[in-house]
Amino acid sequence: MKSNHLYDVLIIGSGVAGLTLALQLDKNLRVALLSKASLQAGASWLAQGGIAAVFDENDSSDAHIADTLVAGAGLCHEDAVRFVVENGPDAVNWLINQGVDFTRDSDQQHYHLTQEGGHSHRRILHTADATGKEVTSTLVDQVIAAANIDVFEQHCAVDLVTQADNDSRKIRCTGAYILDIATDVVSLFQAKSVALASGGASKAYLYTSNPDGASGDGLAMAWRRGCRVANLEFNQFHPTCLYHPRAKSFLITEALRGEGAVLRLPDGSRFMDSFHPDGELAPRDVVARAIDHEMKRLGSDCLYLDITHKPAEFIIEHFPTMYKNCLEFGIDITVDQIPVVPASHYTCGGVVVNKSGQTDLLNLYAIGETAFTGLHGANRMASNSLLECLVYAQAAAGAINQLIPQIPEPDFIPSWDESRVSSSDENVVISHNWDELRRFMWDYVGIVRTDKRLQRAQHRIKLLQSEIQEYYSNCKVSRDLLELRNLATVSELVIRCALQRKESRGLHYTLDYPDLSPIARDTVMVPINFAGQDVIIHRDQS
Repeated sequence: MKSNHLYDVLIIGSGVAGLTLALQLDKNLRVALLSKASLQAGASWLAQGGIAAVFDENDSSDAHIADTLVAGAGLCHEDAVRFVVENGPDAVNWLINQGVDFTRDSDQQHYHLTQEGGHSHRRILHTADATGKEVTSTLVDQVIAAANIDVFEQHCAVDLVTQADNDSRKIRCTGAYILDIATDVVSLFQAKSVALASGGASKAYLYTSNPDGASGDGLAMAWRRGCRVANLEFNQFHPTCLYHPRAKSFLITEALRGEGAVLRLPDGSRFMDSFHPDGELAPRDVVARAIDHEMKRLGSDCLYLDITHKPAEFIIEHFPTMYKNCLEFGIDITVDQIPVVPASHYTCGGVVVNKSGQTDLLNLYAIGETAFTGLHGANRMASNSLLECLVYAQAAAGAINQLIPQIPEPDFIPSWDESRVSSSDENVVISHNWDELRRFMWDYVGIVRTDKRLQRAQHRIKLLQSEIQEYYSNCKVSRDLLELRNLATVSELVIRCALQRKESRGLHYTLDYPDLSPIARDTVMVPINFAGQDVIIHRDQS
């Protein structure tokens, strides 16, 4: 039986950004929080690193800002960087007040701060090597206990609902059609304000460190309804993901290379010294490009990471979790080389927003990895992403709390109509298209690009989208179909962004334009049905 729902705020996504927003909203507001799977199944839960914020008396906001600007390769928006960094300590203290237990120094008086790539000081708060799990589980407990928040697990967004705003003659978002995965029923969720916190789109690639839900849903839905997107050509790849048929999203920590592990070709020879003077300790993007280059040159499915020259006792003592997990796949890292491939890890671009997370549609917000804030530029610096989730969720909550009393109730919207579609007995079409998409994105729009590869990908994505649209128009929706449709939309946007950038900058590396342009510009995509909010002024940066 179909049912419609009416809330003050609808949040699509249940990672750190969505959970934080839900908890920061006025307790008198009725909030619906949607999760595509369980509340613990998102990318936030898997985050191994930590949260970057200035807590050391020898550190400073100016130093954190400077480090971020360098990592972003000239494309960071300095005002956005300053906004996040300066609000970072307060956002982290809010987490601590919620009950997050960060690791402390041996004296138990100060938090233990680590230092990661790109950071000039120790400023990474963490909970051992499972910060995401600690933060997410704490926030989940608070959300479940909140009387004003209704949680809907196993619910997948189909599309946003919009209507004309009579006062401003602009378009406002008033909800979304939502699929209950357990019952296959699509319901209408209406709300005065809607927030997209659905993560990135790393599942567009054959290999990824992300969970299955990272299918760019928020990006695709916002684009279809008239929102601009930007800088989607910048996809961050982790150099070493375990290559094994039963291993999904299993990262091989960079700490192995820090302790002497070396990368080898299938014939056993090393190769990193040919790409960078620091060899295996080169920056992450350099290592990922080198592995990708050698795999394509040799036609190899994977390469190998080798730490077997270290004593077994040393390996087991320093990497007990990695040793145990690899052993479950039949790989004893004390005697076996580890098969690895680079993996799509983080979407640096996203839906264009302002400092409150407001998109081009009235009352539609985007936060977390879904959003393009200007913080990351052309390359995300380690541990800045969770900080961005916290700061922008807090800012969005402040804006919604202030504006929602003046927002009228949504107009009547008809329920989801599936009277003219049928159940499909051809799910093989979805699985085949899904596999084809991820393979040509990996081969043609991956770590190293050329115009010819991108043009081939553009040709294939158009054919694929035509097939997907025909299927979508005639068959009942399912999670797999919705994710495929969204991934195809975002993949097209990634390809278009990459074709526009005639330089190599940060995470976008093309053999046709290996040099850096003297002028740094964002790649902004404007849809035909652009909502025209003009909430952000994009300026060229030099």
